Amino acid sequence: MTRLSLSGLLGLLLLASPAHAAQCGGDFNAFVSSMSREAAAAGVSRDTIATAFAGVTQDQAVLAFDRRQRGTFRKTFEEYAATRVSARPIKRGVQLMQRHAALLSRIERQFGVPPHLIVAIWGLETDFGSGDMGKLPVIRVVTTMAHDCRRTDLFQKELLAALQILQRGDLQSSELVGAYAGELGQTQFLPSSYIKYGVDYDGNGHVDLRRSVPDVLASTANLLKVNGWRAGAPFTEGTPNFEVMREWNRSVVYRKTIAYFAERLEQGR
Repeated sequence: MTRLSLSGLLGLLLLASPAHAAQCGGDFNAFVSSMSREAAAAGVSRDTIATAFAGVTQDQAVLAFDRRQRGTFRKTFEEYAATRVSARPIKRGVQLMQRHAALLSRIERQFGVPPHLIVAIWGLETDFGSGDMGKLPVIRVVTTMAHDCRRTDLFQKELLAALQILQRGDLQSSELVGAYAGELGQTQFLPSSYIKYGVDYDGNGHVDLRRSVPDVLASTANLLKVNGWRAGAPFTEGTPNFEVMREWNRSVVYRKTIAYFAERLEQGR
């Protein structure tokens, strides 16, 4: 059900484009102008670029947060899981598995990812869409991070992908808000993942990872499938599927918590 229209082809071109043309550091406005030219060369409309970059400034809080977060995951699995997997989210997750049973069954048939794992990810990321999805303007966040020279290639790519989300009309500029690294939606996709793995599963012509539960859950499953998920195989630590989940999150503790939460949801069901 994914679209490969002109806008879809543009998305592939943007992701394939070299993400190092703009010079990081230096004058911020000059950097924005350089990224604007790069985006235009990749096919993003001038109206989209003008709307996205209108009044954009550096966000020092984003840089400060990024510096604090870099480093290893310090909690043990037992410590972390105890703070994230408790009776309330398990009960809520089981209820949602029942409510969306037909949808989740259809997704499992198409993508091979079991319902309890998808719902566990959904719960851990944003409390099943009811929690904090982030309130920061994604364009400002990823432009700030791209201008910072430590990971400019990565975030120049994310900036081009965020512009593509606007270009496709999946989200309006006011809706393109997320967390401190530009993650957005109910399962916190980076913009490049939004473009690469997003699925229009409700068939309305747009990938909406903020409001559409079918799009959210199918896109989550699609990310895992595209990266080598083995249908019907276990996903605990030491298995190939556990390594596939590395594309979701590199932290072993986080992935073990996903697997543990999924197990508890399956037991509850």
